[in-house]
Amino acid sequence: MSITRRALCAIALLTGLIAPAAAQDRLVIAGRDAGFAPALAKMVELYQAKNPGVKIERLELPGGPLYERLAIGAREKTGATDVAMLDDIWAPEFMARGWLADLDGLGGLPGDFVKSAMDVSRRDGKLYAAPFVGNIAMFAYRKDLLAKHGFERPKTWSDVVKAAQVIQSKEEGVSGLVFRGIKGNPIVTSFLPVLWAHGGQVVDDNGKAVLDTPEALKALTQFLSFKALAPKGVETYNATELRDAIHQGRAAIAVEMWSSWAGSLDDAKVSKVVGQVEVVASPGEVKGPAPMLGAWLLGIPADSPNKQRAADFIRFVTSAENQKLIALETGNPPTRASLFTDKDLVAKYRWYPAQLEALNVAQARPRIAQWARVETILGDYLQLALIGQMQPQQALTEANAQIARALTR
Repeated sequence: MSITRRALCAIALLTGLIAPAAAQDRLVIAGRDAGFAPALAKMVELYQAKNPGVKIERLELPGGPLYERLAIGAREKTGATDVAMLDDIWAPEFMARGWLADLDGLGGLPGDFVKSAMDVSRRDGKLYAAPFVGNIAMFAYRKDLLAKHGFERPKTWSDVVKAAQVIQSKEEGVSGLVFRGIKGNPIVTSFLPVLWAHGGQVVDDNGKAVLDTPEALKALTQFLSFKALAPKGVETYNATELRDAIHQGRAAIAVEMWSSWAGSLDDAKVSKVVGQVEVVASPGEVKGPAPMLGAWLLGIPADSPNKQRAADFIRFVTSAENQKLIALETGNPPTRASLFTDKDLVAKYRWYPAQLEALNVAQARPRIAQWARVETILGDYLQLALIGQMQPQQALTEANAQIARALTR
């Protein structure tokens, strides 16, 4: 190439007439595996068909490895990822550290997205992510058994305990309720809606540990009372055990129910309770319902060399048409409010209107970068209390002290 030609190419690059190849035809998407993978796979397939010139690489990773890849890539500014799938609880750290691009500056994100999901996608008024999966911890109960024994939909956790006690005493082989008791994220997820309904918090809005309070003690005392109403060995229960207990009719109430678990409740091949389980927002107590938000988001790493292409893909994935397609074909719930009352989706997922009700009152986990460590501490102490190795007050006091230390790091 002559000097003149090289100079002309350099000028063209600077003026934007010729874009670097990597920024023109490459898209690396890092997402979750398991139940989330089919949704992204389908979207990649459809987007590729519309954009055959784009080279797309899609990665499927478990939660931990996905976080590590994204965090290390952001710290090192590798530019190796263009679209990142994020647990909503990772978002505060990524936003605070400047690891995500501002979507408003890349064309924005039009649409009637659920407010609770949009709220966790923003920081200081700027939009850094797009709500992708409208996950939320719901509550489920056997409407046939509650009606049989004179109970309506439980409005409070105290109502839950009363109904569970009666049903367990009168229905042979049926536990009153079931929850996830294994330490770490599972037991914390089952506990938080109870804590919030009592007016308690783990960390307040100022980033201070506030678990050692009368409200938290009442919540934990009530939560521990669930054990006597649950199947034997509930302290080792995770998602599989909880689902099986409900599906096989061995429990009347599920303290926690996610959309991915609810999808098979009416499938006679795996469920003995077809048409008998109602899925609704979590009960309240001294405060109204506070179901836990568990949304997954799509963001663009700040060091991506393909931000415009990535933004175009995110708008494609979160369009009303494709959000509906994802829900119908993969079961992952949408984040657009109107789709929860869409007749086709409601015909397949009868609890969607109730899920929208839950999303509208959803509470996010504390928006702190240290949540992973805080959750581990809380989960450890909750299980110690559950198995009787610590009294409730001691568990809360010691957990609060450790959480306070974790928040300073």
